[in-house]
Amino acid sequence: MRLNDLLTPKRVAVGMTASSKKRALEKISSLLHEGNLELDRNAAFQALVERERLGSTGIGNGTALPHGRLKGLRSPIGAFATLEREMDFDTIDGKPVRIIFALLVPENANEEHLQILSMLAATFSDNDFCDRLLIMESVDQAYQALSDYHSSISRKAG
Repeated sequence: MRLNDLLTPKRVAVGMTASSKKRALEKISSLLHEGNLELDRNAAFQALVERERLGSTGIGNGTALPHGRLKGLRSPIGAFATLEREMDFDTIDGKPVRIIFALLVPENANEEHLQILSMLAATFSDNDFCDRLLIMESVDQAYQALSDYHSSISRKAG
């Protein structure tokens, strides 16, 4: 699975503003709802918050990967945002976050959930890539960079 299998341009935000972690999760839940109107925005938010209560999804390197499982969801979906300002997200390295990639998977998609999280963690541990994402000025630029990232990895591996 690649990033663009999880995203659409409607679920990408550049320079998102949020005054708190909770507000960021609310906004990213709204993004998850975009283009997927059968997804209940509040249920998405609750799934992300419930997972966050178990421990922060801030993985370090200025990135958070909030994620959760959702009953009735047919396939995994994601939403991506860069934040206008750094935000405390209780990350493992103690550094603030400027990149958020949220993931929701169907309730019983245990293996797929772990595979996607592993791919996301590897992707967002690439410092150069994260730096490039932070200078993107438009949704189209960010979406294209996210789409191209895995295409370039596939070409290198092949």
